[in-house]
Amino acid sequence: MASYIYSKWKQAQTGFPVEFYSELDAQRYETRKVEIFSDGRRAFAAHDQSTHGTRLGIIPVPPIAELKLNHEFDTKEIRQEVFEQQWQAAIKQK
Repeated sequence: MASYIYSKWKQAQTGFPVEFYSELDAQRYETRKVEIFSDGRRAFAAHDQSTHGTRLGIIPVPPIAELKLNHEFDTKEIRQEVFEQQWQAAIKQK
C-alpha cells in the first residue's frame, strides 16, 4: 500500500527545491516525486519519466519519526489526494 509524505526545506539554497511531495511504495521506495522551487516552478519524477533533473531516491525513505529528527525540514504524512493535486499540477507544467 502506498503512503505519501511532504517535506519543506526551511533554508533551501537558491536554485534548489523548497518543497517535496513523495509517493512511497510498501518498502518506502519513492515511486513518484514532485519538487517545487521558490519561483513556483515544479519538477517531477517517476520510473519512466522526469523533468528538470528531478530523480527518485535509490534507497528507502526512513520512517516519518526519523525524518522529523532532521530540523532542516518540516516533514509530515499527507493524504493521497494532496499528492495527486501536486502531481497533476507538475505534469501540466511540463
